[in-house]
This record gives sequence, structure tokens and C-alpha cells, in this order.
Amino acid sequence: MMSNVKVIASQLDAAGNELLRQHLPGQQVQDLSIEQLQAEDADVLILRPINVRGRRVDQPPPGWPWSVRWVQLLSSGIDFYPDWLFNGPPVTTARGVSAHLIAEFALAAILAAAKKLPDLWVKDERWQFSQLQPVRGRTLGILGFGSIGQALAQKASALDMRVLVLNRSGSSQPGQTHVQVATSLEQLFAESDHLVLAVPLTAQTRGLINRQVLANAKPGLHLINIARGGLLDQQALLEALEAGWVGRATLDVTEPEPLPAGHPLYQHPQVFISPHTCALSSEGPAEFISSFSENFQRFSDGLPLHNLVDFQRGY
Repeated sequence: MMSNVKVIASQLDAAGNELLRQHLPGQQVQDLSIEQLQAEDADVLILRPINVRGRRVDQPPPGWPWSVRWVQLLSSGIDFYPDWLFNGPPVTTARGVSAHLIAEFALAAILAAAKKLPDLWVKDERWQFSQLQPVRGRTLGILGFGSIGQALAQKASALDMRVLVLNRSGSSQPGQTHVQVATSLEQLFAESDHLVLAVPLTAQTRGLINRQVLANAKPGLHLINIARGGLLDQQALLEALEAGWVGRATLDVTEPEPLPAGHPLYQHPQVFISPHTCALSSEGPAEFISSFSENFQRFSDGLPLHNLVDFQRGY
């Protein structure tokens, strides 16, 4: 049975919404600002993260959910959205859309660490040689083996890295014969030269990477967090850096975001922070819209939607 969808209210920017109109001719696309949540006439709602950078909307707008029959999130995680959003129409995430972009970022961080970039570049005649590290033969640990972890494992294997993963099910995915599965978080930390956090933030994973876990790290471990800041005890990270358990930390995410001025993570010479940017790309809107359009067709045809949120599991 066909659903007669008329209005898609979207918080994509103007260029993104115009592209959406091109992909879905005949559908009405309504522009919403980032702050605007009111969309009484919409059948489908596309939302950016709501509770971010000090903003909180803990109560639903009057009349929620109006005529909305499907909510599409622009992020893969659900932790930046209030609970009330999930007490209504089905909600889907953008899971997988940015997986390869994030995997590329993690690899860039690994290569930058191994090849001492950007410090290696010279601007005058004072050349000093320094030994660089290989990535071939090094162990890449990946905590979480969803779309990001799988994309990263594939790329790292092409660089002849040993890939060691740990995920919820305790197994790798079919076809991922190039990875090994760790039996515990302690083993993952003890054997990894570079370790990427790629799990969602849930009640079970908040603060998962604590002092006890970091104490198991292979000395000099490069820890890379491209998931959520809340996974990591940041004070414990600072202590682990001082103790030498961790040699370097690349953080695309922190808690809070941004960190306040003067925070010790800004000052530490072996901490490299990017502003929650690894999933952003000039190609990102087109990739999101392509994925959304496929799901929109399923919605129109009355078929189950892909990437439905399981609120109890937290993703």
C-alpha cells in the first residue's frame, strides 16, 4: 500500500534541501532551521542533533508528534537527542553513511603518528633526520565492529596491519576473514599499537575506557576516539599519558564539546583534538540524501525501514 507523503521537513542546509528536492521530485520539502522543531504539517522530519553545545530541549514541543510518521536523524548516534523523540513515530539513523569517511580519518591519524606529521615538514635549511615508524605489521585494535569498524578493518588490512577487533557479539562479520577477534577489552588494549573507539555511547558503554582498562594498554598505545567523548574517562586518560601507558591520543570527540578554555587536554603535547569533524565531507550531503531516498522509497511502499533505532539498546 502506497503512503501518500506530501511534506518532508528538513534541517539540512539550503543546498542540501535543494538536492533533496531533485532526488524526490513531486515531494514538498520544507526548510527548517537548526533551532526550529515545529513541523505540524510534515509527514517526515529530518533532524540534526538537538542537545548539543549546551542546548537542551528536554520537553517536546506542544502537540508533538503532530502528523509526523517518520523521523530521520542526520547522525548515526542517538545520544544527542532527547528521550521524547523516541516516544512517537519510528526513528532511523544515518548509520553507515559516513563510515568510510570516518575510517579514512582514523587511518590519517595513524599515519600522522607513525610518520610524525606535520612536525616532519621543514621550512628552512635546518634539517634534522628522525626515525619514522611503519604501519605495516603493527596491530590496529578496533572496539566496535559496525559499519565504521568494518570499513576501517578493510582499509587497514590493505596496509598489511594486523587487525584485532572486539564487539558486542564477540565475533567478526561474515567475509571479514582478515581480522582477529579479541576475547576481552584487556587483550585488545594489551596488544594494540593503535586503538580506535568505534562503539555507540549507551548506558553500558559510558565511561567504559577507565583507569583499569587503560592500565592494560601496550606501553605507548595510540588511542583514537572517533565515536563519543563519554566513552572515555578523560582524567584517567591524562594520568595514563603521564604514566606512559598511552603515548598519544587523537580525539575527534570530547565531553563536553567543546572542552572549556584551559582544559588540560588542550595543553598536553601528546593529545591531538579535532572539533568533531571526521564525519564531515563535501560529499556528505549527497551520500546522506542517497541513503535517505532509498529508505523513503521503502517508506512509501510500506516496507520496513532500514537503520531503525532500538531505544532500549541505545542505538
